[in-house]
Amino acid sequence: MQVPFLNPAAQTAALREALIQAVVGVLDRGHFILGPEVAALEREVAALIGVAHGVGVNSGSDALTLALRALEIGPGDEVITTPFTYIAPAESVIQVGARLVFADIDPVTFTMDPEEVKRRCTSRTRAIIPVHLFGQAMDGDGLFGWARERGIRIVEDCAQAIGAGRSGRALGSFGDIGCFSFYPTKNLGADGDGGMCVTGDEGLAKRLRMLRVHGIERRYFHDLHGYNSRLDEIQAAILRVKLPHLEKWTRRRGEIAKRYTDGLTGLPVELPWTRPGNEHCWHVYAIQCDGRDALQAHLADRGVPTLIYYPRPLHLQKCYEGMGWQPGDLPMAERVSGRILPLPMYPELEDAHVDHVVGVIREYYRGA
Repeated sequence: MQVPFLNPAAQTAALREALIQAVVGVLDRGHFILGPEVAALEREVAALIGVAHGVGVNSGSDALTLALRALEIGPGDEVITTPFTYIAPAESVIQVGARLVFADIDPVTFTMDPEEVKRRCTSRTRAIIPVHLFGQAMDGDGLFGWARERGIRIVEDCAQAIGAGRSGRALGSFGDIGCFSFYPTKNLGADGDGGMCVTGDEGLAKRLRMLRVHGIERRYFHDLHGYNSRLDEIQAAILRVKLPHLEKWTRRRGEIAKRYTDGLTGLPVELPWTRPGNEHCWHVYAIQCDGRDALQAHLADRGVPTLIYYPRPLHLQKCYEGMGWQPGDLPMAERVSGRILPLPMYPELEDAHVDHVVGVIREYYRGA
């Protein structure tokens, strides 16, 4: 049996007619940039998150950079984020000219350890970028209030966490700005790039809207140096077709996660753990094990390709070698990077596929 690691085409096939109608509607209207589809999607996503404003942008990466710009973070400021994630949050700090600071992770949830964040804070810390990794909320219960008392802003990276929550409240609503990605493999994915910032602050929303279109409030009058970072109408129309299915897809991801957990319990692997009070949306289901590479090869030989998120933590990436980080500086992130193994996870994954993956892993340990 061949089990695709990801399969966006299966989702497209299931919604094909509705997607075609949505795209044709945009083509017929002839309004392709910042039109009615983007405005409607902004309202719908903001309502989902429980905040007043959504601002559609070109990508989740741009959402982070524009969020820092909107908060006027720049040279002389420090921003703390995690070394165990995709490079986008770290890159956004560099792009606004601030100093990048990493805090180590909790090795069970893979999200930043709040005590490590506090330890890294200085008088120059202006913002924290918590990443709700793999669809689970970072432990911000005590941290976010502690940070606000010190004037530190919170930019939530929710790229992998749309549909997830904490204590009945949607992720993206806890910080000053929440940042989402609509990359095709995300839980709510476009058929190209796309992203969104959400906020309850009208002033920040206004600034974000200006920044995404060259600092313009009135056409050809530039109050800021901004960007060309606009979510286009076709992608917004596609996302609006998919958004009503998100809850159903999230439930299915939870069913798949439970099937994996039930099937793998008792093996010498560490299974994902959901922190009490978190509503996990299971963007990724990742186990940890010793000898990860051998198990990965065994899976590949039996039709189960896997992809490691993330094989090298950010503080040890070449682009940051001038910052002085050394192996051993962030031991939890380094340990997890060598042991983590994400398994296939998407709503269209069939039970037979999940059972095959479980069977192959059990076979491996029977022969080990």
